[in-house]
Amino acid sequence: MSPLRQLEVDLGARSYPVVVGNGARHHLASFAPGTARKAAVVTQAGVGVGVSTGLAEEVFLIGEGEEAKNLATVEGLCRSFARFGLTRSDIVVAVGGGVVSDVAGFAAAVYHRGVAFANVATTLLAQVDAAIGGKVGVNLPEGKNLVGAFWQPLAVVCDTEVLSSLPPREYRSGLGEMAKYAFLGVDSLPELDLDEAVARCVECKARFVAADERESAAQVGPQAAGTTPAAGPVQGRALLNYGHTLGHALETAGHYDLRHGEAVAVGLVFAAHLARRLGRVDDGAVAYHERVVAAYDLPSRLPQGADLAELVRVMRRDKKAVHNGLTFVLDGPAGLEVVNGVDETEVVSAMKELQ
Repeated sequence: MSPLRQLEVDLGARSYPVVVGNGARHHLASFAPGTARKAAVVTQAGVGVGVSTGLAEEVFLIGEGEEAKNLATVEGLCRSFARFGLTRSDIVVAVGGGVVSDVAGFAAAVYHRGVAFANVATTLLAQVDAAIGGKVGVNLPEGKNLVGAFWQPLAVVCDTEVLSSLPPREYRSGLGEMAKYAFLGVDSLPELDLDEAVARCVECKARFVAADERESAAQVGPQAAGTTPAAGPVQGRALLNYGHTLGHALETAGHYDLRHGEAVAVGLVFAAHLARRLGRVDDGAVAYHERVVAAYDLPSRLPQGADLAELVRVMRRDKKAVHNGLTFVLDGPAGLEVVNGVDETEVVSAMKELQ
């Protein structure tokens, strides 16, 4: 058994550990705040991973899938916390994947105007991304993650032992989120063993979060060629959205058979095709994106019959969007950048290349 690795998200007084490795969940109790007497454990029926906080615990179940990631679920949790007698001195523990960490974290952020929480990430997607960084929130019918907060956990536990029980498609979805880190500075990612790959992705994300906790870095992204400069999104943590603009649109549309990581994989390849159309990268960069996605056996093309006009409409509502064209994270001569003002005709043409 490989030794546990303890990494850190460096946020000064709010810094916190991320423990990675086989059996890491058994160390959860050591991270509970000294003031806590109760722990509200939020999970889903299908997770099946038990934890012990050393406190008086009650388990609260939420529904499965993105359908449960809504304000009604948050209200239900907060009312249950109140009946349980949870106070501001206690802790909420999220045990599950990205949906659980997003919903439980947001409930913790708003209940009593903020209660401590910890993440026990039980999916690959959560371990390499969703459980780390303090972005919590829920969806609206109009788009993903449109209501949320920044609320950092006390600790994140990434127990790689539990990944062996994931359904194959759920594991593959995590690989889609992992794949983006190959373009964010993690070298030779597909060749690393699981524990090392998770740890390297955590380290990478932690650097972005520490440098730009609230996605508000100072420098503004460049404009696409031929567009009028406009105030818009910034660099820094926003680069972690690579592949997500189209990926989220595919998920929001709701009628494509794609999990989050699968949609992101399509979004990564699309972003490379779009960057080539804008003269930012060459054929070699596109081929590299295709190879990384293929190495994880992930989809790289749009679903059959994809409604391109609908996808563009959804992308206009993306949190990063500006009035002057669409906004994407794109590769280029200087690496990944947030690019404002991308003409919709170029976006449609790039999507057509993936049909």
